[in-house]
Amino acid sequence: MIALTSPYLWYTTRATGLVTLVLFTLVVSLGTLVANRIGGTTVGRFELNELHRTISAVAMAFLAVHILTTVVDSYVSTGPLATVVPFISSYKRLPVALGTIAFDLMIAVWVSSLLKVRIANQSWRFIHWFSWLAFAISIVHALTTGTDARKGVGLVVVVLCLAVVAGAASWRYFARPTRAAGRTALSPLGAVVDPEPRRSNHVAAPTRPFDQDLPDRRGDATTRPSPPAAPAPHRPQKRRPR
Repeated sequence: MIALTSPYLWYTTRATGLVTLVLFTLVVSLGTLVANRIGGTTVGRFELNELHRTISAVAMAFLAVHILTTVVDSYVSTGPLATVVPFISSYKRLPVALGTIAFDLMIAVWVSSLLKVRIANQSWRFIHWFSWLAFAISIVHALTTGTDARKGVGLVVVVLCLAVVAGAASWRYFARPTRAAGRTALSPLGAVVDPEPRRSNHVAAPTRPFDQDLPDRRGDATTRPSPPAAPAPHRPQKRRPR
């Protein structure tokens, strides 16, 4: 295997790790609003749902770059299999394993969101609870793996992310906001069209031609009285000779 190492790879890994943590914080916080169907005239439920979905996709993209640069950089001995299987990395086995577990949980939540219309609602909600566990593990992974999250700006970012998610969790548990009526708003872009429309038992009333809807000034031929028959012509009878 050709060794590949560069300070730019290491800087990319550290930067994408912090950005992913910030985006993941927004995803979890917006998920709390979406779950409680918060939305009004200024920001509707569809807007919050689309923002939640978009930031989730962007966060997964940054997470993919974070993992890729970590595996490619040969300065640390982290194999590609360690990205999905925990406790097999020779570099900081426990901290890297925590990141692997958080990644597996994020994948489960993300896939369940893509298949939301195809799985039961209770199963989807149960899998979505893993996002809170994944965030907590990500915080521990950030504090134990790298050095940026333990001092300076990195520590400030980690503390702010933890405070935002803790505030969202406290608001949801203690305030217990009343949910709006209806189900969680689905994206109109992700609507599934049924190729076989359902048949209805309702029988439509027979339609009439357009010209029968208008009154006929001349009268209907079926109801108009027929003219009286003309009397037969009178023929004089000839007298027979006697």
